[in-house]
Amino acid sequence: MSLQDRPDAANSNLLLAALPHQTYERLISKMTLVQMPLGKVLCHAGDVLHHAYFLNNGMVSLISTTQSGSSIEVGMVGREGVVGLSIILGMGETPYEMNVQVEVESAWRISAEAFKEEFKRGGKFQEVLLNYMHVLLKQLSQSAVCNRFHTTEERFGRWLLIARDRVSSSTLHLTQEIIGQMLGIPRTGVTMTAGNFQREGLIRYSRGKITILDPDRLEARACECYEITKESFDNYLNSTSDNFHTP
Repeated sequence: MSLQDRPDAANSNLLLAALPHQTYERLISKMTLVQMPLGKVLCHAGDVLHHAYFLNNGMVSLISTTQSGSSIEVGMVGREGVVGLSIILGMGETPYEMNVQVEVESAWRISAEAFKEEFKRGGKFQEVLLNYMHVLLKQLSQSAVCNRFHTTEERFGRWLLIARDRVSSSTLHLTQEIIGQMLGIPRTGVTMTAGNFQREGLIRYSRGKITILDPDRLEARACECYEITKESFDNYLNSTSDNFHTP
């Protein structure tokens, strides 16, 4: 059983849960529990980040935008990781916009100063963050390949499956407009693809809610980018599971 599937890991940040108890307690003492509503913009590209966020649920999208205003999602962050890695990389500005795409009912917020201080201490926290950074970079690079070479149907299937993994739920509260923005395609393209998937029994869509009914068949319709991304994240989660504790 992977760390993400363990019942005692439900509704907690998996990166923090992988830390030794003493490290976890020290970090939590420097954090504040916050909520982030759907649609909240945590920062725009070029902004200086003042906080990092460890999600306990929900999902944040990392979005790149052109000068003309066109945008596309390049990555997702759920409870497996952290939003705000540019802080520990010493970057003065964040390279992308960060939007809450699935409501975050609970997240741990830490100041940029405390985040950098804890990272510089080294130890397990630094190790886990570096491992997470590696898989996130792999997701970003795979997204570039996917957005360039794969069909709308393949990308839509991949996106739904990764979103499901990030929020640990087969039901996603998302509109077709939001999905279109994330994939960089017209809403009509999302409507057509969602309709086809629904008729084939892969998903059920109604009033801004998508439920994945047949994940195996949906995975067969998605491009190979899903399996590549999933394998990378599974390896990361399994590598942290030895130190898992209940927060």
